Amino acid sequence: MILFVFKPLNIKEQSFVDVPLFELNTFTIYEINTFGLDSILLGTKGIRYADRYTIENVNFTDNTQKYIANIKANHGIYKNDIITLTQDVVYSREDGLDFSSDEAIYNKITGIVKTNHPYVAYRGNNKLTGSSLVYNNLKNKTKSKNITAIYQLREK
Repeated sequence: MILFVFKPLNIKEQSFVDVPLFELNTFTIYEINTFGLDSILLGTKGIRYADRYTIENVNFTDNTQKYIANIKANHGIYKNDIITLTQDVVYSREDGLDFSSDEAIYNKITGIVKTNHPYVAYRGNNKLTGSSLVYNNLKNKTKSKNITAIYQLREK
């Protein structure tokens, strides 16, 4: 009779596959090796999972290549030395190379940054636009599709 008056509590079993380990606000992550500082990762909000970080307002500086590179974006995922960036991505290198796009993927090990979205790149007064870009920071080589270039010749 108790079962008619009081209904038993129905407990659902839930399976959590991707649970955050912790959440950070306004943080800085330094990666250091025996020779010095490798990289700095800044963000206004970060969530650490077992295999990755998801970051808001990403500001990543890589000091492992020939030239120091900095990448900023609104959102990012950092997993296995690869940073996937979305919304307002800006890549800057200390020798004056800059490009912006809606998304980019940066591989810290190989020094390659690529995007399959339209981009605009600058180096000094030179401007390059295209529909996709693969830039190798180690070899200083660029691959692009559907490009339009404005190149300023030097005066003697």
